[in-house]
Amino acid sequence: MIRLAASFTAAVLVAALTWLPAAAQIAIENVNVLTMTDQEVREGWTVLVEGDRITAVGPADDIEVPADAQRIDGTGKFLIPGLAEMHGHIPPPGNSVQYVEDILFLFIAKGITTVRGMLGAPGQLELRARANAGEIDSPTLYLSAPSFSGNSVDSPEHAVELVRRYASEGWDYLKVHPGVNVDEYDAMARTANEEGIPFIGHVPSSVGLRRAIEAGQQTVDHLDGYLEYMEAMDGPIDPVRLEEVVQLTLEHDVCVIPTMALWETILGVNPEIELQAYEELRYVPANMREDWARIYRNRRSAADFDQVRVDQIAANRIELLRALNEAGACILMGTDAPQQYSVPGFSLYREFPLMVAAGMSPYEILVSGTRTVGEYFADKDDFGTIEEGKRADLILLNRNPFENVMNALDNDGVMVRGRWYSAEDIEQRLEEIADRSSS
Repeated sequence: MIRLAASFTAAVLVAALTWLPAAAQIAIENVNVLTMTDQEVREGWTVLVEGDRITAVGPADDIEVPADAQRIDGTGKFLIPGLAEMHGHIPPPGNSVQYVEDILFLFIAKGITTVRGMLGAPGQLELRARANAGEIDSPTLYLSAPSFSGNSVDSPEHAVELVRRYASEGWDYLKVHPGVNVDEYDAMARTANEEGIPFIGHVPSSVGLRRAIEAGQQTVDHLDGYLEYMEAMDGPIDPVRLEEVVQLTLEHDVCVIPTMALWETILGVNPEIELQAYEELRYVPANMREDWARIYRNRRSAADFDQVRVDQIAANRIELLRALNEAGACILMGTDAPQQYSVPGFSLYREFPLMVAAGMSPYEILVSGTRTVGEYFADKDDFGTIEEGKRADLILLNRNPFENVMNALDNDGVMVRGRWYSAEDIEQRLEEIADRSSS
């Protein structure tokens, strides 16, 4: 396998052969626009893009399209902002350049135009720079540093040293993993707040949810620590404890990334035959599919596996997400792809039904992947809605996603920072990825 850190020359050569700049101006004409500023569908509008920005939005008759602009007919279609994967992973060194590029394109294929990478590794800051400059086909990347865990931190002093190092290197976030003890976590949190670098991710069991939230952890991913805080790992949720934890979340403006489908896989909720039937597995290398199947079989066959218990935990997670959403908590879209049976982009097929089961409307689900994400990244860029001046991340859909959120996955093209990928372009690239994955 080609080492990522040692292969940027090859990657630049590939980019030089395949990359073409975005057209000077692109007009998506006569389209139904879902700006995501509200639930209105604006019929017959035109969206004009120049470079990586939306330069005009409005009724078609009010927008003058330059004669040399690339025109895309949006008649009968629906335009929404690009979606986000707020708990994603970028392949680390040891993977081929081709595999890294395939993973990045899989996100694009289903309209994910922003990815928050959750496990930093050597070479990824350079990859982020190239991706965000448009040198390779990639969503916009925001990356966390190598994680703070029981294996990477051995003292509070070490935690302080790592925070300062990662802040100076230019990582966007610090990632928390299980295994950090209370003193190490407190040292990390205090120093991160001093340095102005957010910390996100898991809640170590030694720290607990309340301490993590009160220390300023910006996001709690996987709803980690919530059920433990409510003592709801072995039975139903106490409504009083549920109200308490929801208020704790609201008071501290913490955001949650539920990753509902992935957590059902980790728990071992579903029969393996259901997972093996996922059509998107054709885009996953054969050896990885085999590893996923082996891990899942081992989990389901473990001596302590209890189907009743894992089903209760899954139901409790649905109830928790419902309560957080009804209270107006900050919910961000994420699936933890690529991960066990969670294929980049396509993992939204698995996440959306569980968000619906938690009572979230199509609009609320789409807000969690568009406008709320833009608000979260407001200090870095301006995107997440279809308005003049916003970053030109767009998805052209064949059907109205406000009627059925699954329609958000049926696209006729995707725009990333002003670069247009037609449905034909996407399908061709997907077939190439499938061919490579089968070998």
